[in-house]
Amino acid sequence: VQLQAFGGGLVQAGGSLGLSCAASGRSFGSYTMGWFRQTPGKEREFVAAIIWSGGSTQYADSVKGRFTISRDNAKNTVSLQMNSLKPEDTAVYYCAARSGWSTYRFVHDYEYWGQGTLVTVSS
Repeated sequence: VQLQAFGGGLVQAGGSLGLSCAASGRSFGSYTMGWFRQTPGKEREFVAAIIWSGGSTQYADSVKGRFTISRDNAKNTVSLQMNSLKPEDTAVYYCAARSGWSTYRFVHDYEYWGQGTLVTVSS
């Protein structure tokens, strides 16, 4: 599976931004998809995950109620809608994929990674 994330950019605090991740491969519909983020000097952290059917999602406490993860298996895409953005949401955002039947929240759980897209939230 090859993943490409896009949609990052600069946004003011309180604003919204949507990220998308396009996946290649025939088995996209069977993969759990996740979003992670990383800032310089810090470990990559979990943001959100969604199972293959879209029927179950999981969020980090820091983004719960503000971010929404969704997927379109017909288009091989997973999206992250980010609302009420805060300066502390500034990071490089990565999409990730793994086979399985649960929502996974650890970096080592994922097999495939996209290249990352930068989100900058100004105060």
